[in-house]
Amino acid sequence: MRFGILYHHQLPRPWEEDSEERLYNESLEQIELADRLGFDYAWATEHHFLEEYSHSSAPEVFLAAAAARTQRIRLAHGIVSLPTAVNHPIRVAERLATLDLISGGRVDFGTGAGSSQLELGAFGVDRDSKKEQWQESLQIVTRLLTETPFTGYEGQWASVPPRNLLPKPKQKPHPPLWMACSARTTIETAARNGIGALSFSFVSPEEAKEWVDTYYGIIASEECVPAGKSVNPNFSVVFPFMLHPDEETALDRGLDGAHFFSYSLMHYYITGQHRPGVTDVWQDFQNNRAAVGLTREPLPAADGEEPSAEAKAMLEQITSLRRGIGTPEQIADTIRRYEAAGVDQLIFSVQVGKNRHEHILESLELFAREVMPEFVERREAREAAKQERLAVAVKEALGRITENPADVSDYVISPELGA
Repeated sequence: MRFGILYHHQLPRPWEEDSEERLYNESLEQIELADRLGFDYAWATEHHFLEEYSHSSAPEVFLAAAAARTQRIRLAHGIVSLPTAVNHPIRVAERLATLDLISGGRVDFGTGAGSSQLELGAFGVDRDSKKEQWQESLQIVTRLLTETPFTGYEGQWASVPPRNLLPKPKQKPHPPLWMACSARTTIETAARNGIGALSFSFVSPEEAKEWVDTYYGIIASEECVPAGKSVNPNFSVVFPFMLHPDEETALDRGLDGAHFFSYSLMHYYITGQHRPGVTDVWQDFQNNRAAVGLTREPLPAADGEEPSAEAKAMLEQITSLRRGIGTPEQIADTIRRYEAAGVDQLIFSVQVGKNRHEHILESLELFAREVMPEFVERREAREAAKQERLAVAVKEALGRITENPADVSDYVISPELGA
């Protein structure tokens, strides 16, 4: 089991002049501490224009700052939005390679197709084709990182002539690939492409086992054809996080943040009517949280009534927000269940809502001291067994990679033509 921390850079209103600067500096301090404590990954997401929910529009800059302040923790994009209008594949590859070099080969490349209309619409991305754009861009990026020279690509959304990308990454053939997954279908897509699954749904250990079994079943099958030049068989789960020796104190410190995360997510992706620069999501959360069950004690069904399927699903989702909030003993028990389900990494959303910086630091220290050692102790043996179990499947998957046969040895760029 590996452990990561995830940054959306949430910033609920009201804002002060230095709120964003303080938010970023505190996040970097948290990653510095996580690095010293032995956490394995620091993930930074990419979102655009999602006020309060995510002020993380340039994760490559943030991760570069984290690289300068850390020694061993892996620095992971969770995710880079790959539609060409948002991030051209050439620029994605250049930034990845540079970050990989300055970090000493500590970068993981999480990918996604983008999601909310508020974001994609700003870049003119067609939602109906975003998955195809993701697939095309990922192919271009991995080839740019590995080919000398890149032999060119003519696609529907991006066309890149033969060029030699500089610099090249430290990790060979390229940084490990991941994909954002929010449903079983995207879990299956990740497995078919031989890349790690970043499960951003707050799934229970029992649900996780179903998804893990599906994922590794495909990895071990002929369906697995790597999208890049390597296979990264890994499955991760994300949930909010806050620890304290006293459960009630942990809930006091962390539950509002977890609830705001859920509410603001629904606002931008399901229910909200947003007015840029005007809508106050935090105030809406305060006004409406009880109506959607985001309270300390979820609202029970009326006497004599059987909760509907929708109500049960909502209650399960709300309950799931508490899985990473509690005492060290409670969290350790939860992690054991995910470990038994075959999950490879747990990623904690530490900076959500109005969670306080000092409480996050205390939680990280408490986790490293009282929870982490048990799982680190048996990690090496578990990972060795996994590697042995998948060795044949990975070798066979790598054999399905089709190399580009183009010959560009006579390709010449003339300054006069400006090609």
